[in-house]
Amino acid sequence: MSLWSIFLTHNGRNAMKWKQYFPAYERHLSRYVNRPALLIEIGIAGGGSLQIWKKYLGPLVRIVGIDIIEGCKKCEEDQIFARIGDQADEGFLASVIQEFGSPDIVIDDGSHRPEHQIASFNFLYPRVARDGVYAVEDVHGPTEFIAYNKTLINQLFGRYHGGERTAFTDTTLSMHFYDSLIIFEKGLLPNRVAPQTGAQPGPAIVHQDGILRALEPGEVPRQS
Repeated sequence: MSLWSIFLTHNGRNAMKWKQYFPAYERHLSRYVNRPALLIEIGIAGGGSLQIWKKYLGPLVRIVGIDIIEGCKKCEEDQIFARIGDQADEGFLASVIQEFGSPDIVIDDGSHRPEHQIASFNFLYPRVARDGVYAVEDVHGPTEFIAYNKTLINQLFGRYHGGERTAFTDTTLSMHFYDSLIIFEKGLLPNRVAPQTGAQPGPAIVHQDGILRALEPGEVPRQS
């Protein structure tokens, strides 16, 4: 059953998400269906979103909801945990990671304040599994988080032409911008070269660190 169908037929706790999110989430999260995975969702609200993720991802997923409202603890059930704290509090976030381990998926549907989104991202993103997914919802508000993402785009390309190469550069495969939703996919691609192919003989050309050049005879492209 599709995530959208699960949402439409959901009769548990209250849930609300923009319609355009559902195809994007299926595109990035379908590989986790029926696999052991840890999902952290910032912002519990009515708790229905946690139940929908459980229905979609299956019996092996663990789901941790984070909220500042103590009453959200009532949303706990099999596979679903609630922890109460501030999404911008590194000590609190560290306690969640220590208890549950590195998340495969993080979804920030919390305060929607850019300073909170940035604080959560800065702490949690390096701790997401090396092939994990990080999503930030409702980014159509104040522009600070969008401006922050422009710096991340520069870092994504940071290994080329003397750019700013950071840990983000070396651990991020892609950034995806949807209507009011940004999704990051982590992953290691150690050998960033662009070899040529084709039947015609000629020198092997590689695109390495932003520079096109011919390989010397017998040379193996170095990893970057």
